[in-house]
Formats: sequence, structure tokens, C-alpha cells
Amino acid sequence: MLRVRNVTELFEMGVYTDEGSFFGVVEESILQGNKIAGWRVRATKGSLLTKMLGGAKGVIVPHPLVKAIDQVMIISKTAIPSMEDGENSAIQEDLD
Repeated sequence: MLRVRNVTELFEMGVYTDEGSFFGVVEESILQGNKIAGWRVRATKGSLLTKMLGGAKGVIVPHPLVKAIDQVMIISKTAIPSMEDGENSAIQEDLD
């Protein structure tokens, strides 16, 4: 059965990759019209984002890369920013 949730219930939810790594914490949703376009994920102490990005505060994960949402959010491993070429599906951004 599909469970409907208020978007604000997802703020501060843990985000994990589909490989089981802790990625960060949901900070806010990004809306386009009446649909969710992406999620702003904050790097936290001990998260994969902190290890990969260093000084950046987080990334924006496009909603199509979200695989599941329940007690935690599961995202595709392709959302992990690439350190070699600087390009990936997730957009690096300093979150103010």
C-alpha cells in the first residue's frame, strides 16, 4: 500500500546509498511546479559526503536517483560525486 507523507516529515532523515553507505541528511526538497525535482542533502560528521567533498556543505540529489523512502532515504550510487572528473548526476553546491 502506498503511504502518503508530508514532505516536511523527511527533513533531517538519513540518506543512504543503495550499497549501504551513510550519505548525509535531507535538508530540504526542491520543487518545480507541484513536483519534487530534487533533494538538498547536507554533509554531516562521518558521512560519505564529508569524506568525498571536504569543505562543501552538501549536494543536490535529483529525485529520479531516489530509489526508496521510508525510515531512511535510499539513493542510487550514481548520485555520489565523482572526484576524478568533477562531473556526476549530483550537483555539488555550497549550501548556505
